[in-house]
Formats: sequence, C-alpha cells, structure tokens
Amino acid sequence: MLKSVFSGSGPGSKLLIVLALIVFLGLALTPFLFSGTRAMETGAKIAIFIVLVASYDLLLGYTGIVSFAHTVFFGFGAYGVALATQRMGSGWDALALGTLGGVALSVVLAFGVAMFSLRVRAIFFAMITMAVASAIAVLVSQLSWLTGGEDGMNIKIPRELTPAFRMDLEIFGTKITGRVLNYYLVFFSAFALFLLMLRVVSSPFGRVLQAIRENPFRAEAIGYRVVVYRTVATCLSAAIAALAGALFAIWLRYVGPDTTLSAELMIDILLMVVIGGMGTLWGAVLGAAIFVLAQSYLQVLMAQGAAATAALPLIPDLLNPDRWLLWLGLLFILSVYFFPTGIVGRLKAVK
Repeated sequence: MLKSVFSGSGPGSKLLIVLALIVFLGLALTPFLFSGTRAMETGAKIAIFIVLVASYDLLLGYTGIVSFAHTVFFGFGAYGVALATQRMGSGWDALALGTLGGVALSVVLAFGVAMFSLRVRAIFFAMITMAVASAIAVLVSQLSWLTGGEDGMNIKIPRELTPAFRMDLEIFGTKITGRVLNYYLVFFSAFALFLLMLRVVSSPFGRVLQAIRENPFRAEAIGYRVVVYRTVATCLSAAIAALAGALFAIWLRYVGPDTTLSAELMIDILLMVVIGGMGTLWGAVLGAAIFVLAQSYLQVLMAQGAAATAALPLIPDLLNPDRWLLWLGLLFILSVYFFPTGIVGRLKAVK
C-alpha cells in the first residue's frame, strides 16, 4: 500500500524510512505535541520548504539544470495571493484566484526563460536566471504602489484560518482554532504536492529527465527532444514553487522581497538540496527539516549551552548565541565532508 502511495519511490533503506516517518509524524502532530506558536511556525515552514526544495531538485537533481531564479516563482505565488486578497478581500475565492494567477505567471515566465536560454550551456543558463532573479527583485522593490516595495504587503485571509476563529472542539487537550486549521491546510497541501512530485519522478517522464541529466547528447540521439523535456520540467518546477509560495503567504499573512525573493533564500534552498542529497526528493524532506530546525532552535540551544558552561573558560564565548551562523556554517561544512552525496545518498547504502 505504501509503495503505491509513494509511487514506488520510497526512501529506500530502513533507516531512511524511520527518519522520514519521524519527520512526517512530527509535522502531522505538531499542534498536539508541542505547546506555543513557535513549534507550529517551525512545522509549517518545514512543510513549505520541503515542497520548495523538492521542486528545485526536479531541476537540479533530476534534470541537471542549475537555476538561480527559483525564488522568483516562489515570490510570484506569494504576491499573487497578496494582490488578490488586497483587491477582492479575504474570501476563499481571492485565495484561489491569487494562487492560480501566481502559478500562471510563473509558468509563463519559466517557459520564456527556458525557450530563450535552455539551448545554451549550463553556466550561461545559470547566469541568465541570476539576471532574471535580480531584475524581478529590483522591479518588485520599486513598484511600491503595487507590491508595497521594501515594506511588503499584509495579507487578508478567511477568518476560519486566523487565531480569532475558535471551534467548540478540543483534541488531546489542544483547542482547535483557526491557526490550527491554517497549519493543517499547509501540511496536507504540502503532503499532496510532495506525493505529486514523487509520481512525476517515478513516471516515464521522470526517467527521461534522469537520462537527460546523465547524458543529454545520448538522450537526443535516441530520439528524445531534450529542450522540450527540460522546458516542461522547468515549467512544472516553477508551478509547484509558486504553490509553495502561496502556502507561505497564507500561513505568514505577509509577503515582502526579503521573505520570498532574496538571494539569501536562494542560497538556503541550495544548502537544503545539498545537505539532503540531490536527485532524490527524500533529500528535500531531511534537508529542509534539519536546516529549518537549526535556524529556529540553534540559538536557543547555544544559549542553554553557554549558561551551563558559564564557569568554564572560552566555551561560553564560543557558544554565544550571536555566533549561531558560524556554527550553522560549520554544520554545513561537516555535512558536505561526511555526506558528499547528501544525507540520503549516504544512508541509502545502509540497509
């Protein structure tokens, strides 16, 4: 049954199955296992980034396309929801129309970039996408009358998804509010999108993408139109990234250039792909979970460690929470050194 659910693309080894199950159950039960809003914030962010990172891995890991414009599609999805709700109010129709608009615009831009630049070598395609991402970020910042500029935009969502909405229902001691409903909207949507991507990479289309990644000239020689397949993969990846952006906007209720279009976000996506492992969507699950958890709780753990070692020399200074980025970078270096093929690539060998 599980094999059919995952389209025959399960994690592979028993250890990976256990880790993936821990992530799934942790996200599914977050509102009931952990108190406070920070846990739900972290869980929702992990779910969204799993989709975003997996959609990027469709390009980088499965097709061999290096793109630096993935945050543009993520941003289009978020801004689509923001613009629709600003003009149409906080109804469900505004969320649906904004999401569809963001997806449509992302597909159009992805198609244009692909047709214009996919025939060139990989490095030149990467440079073109970097230029597109920079241009879009500047444009969004300057069109303040439309996008709110650097200040961004607040997003109106249906009352049923806000903390103010309360149901006369309590599960495991947790009262069901609109915030919990919003969380499960994000969770189940992200889960469905991840299953969709598993279906894609397990299909004949996905096998062709992997063949193109390994040797595009041989794939062309045996009859596959490489540019067409790469274009479809680019558009599909853009559409899923836009859907992730829409979920992010609905959850955060805010969108701005720093949250959706920044170069730092693109670097984070690359790091999560590398940490988890390229060419396997399960790498996105572990990579996103580890990275977001480190971003959210590393400072807290370091503060506790500094307090516990206050009587010792030097160690409290090294564990100063202000140095959390240093330790995050060190964790990344160690993960690349010990897991050059990513965590999933290494653990797949463990039966």
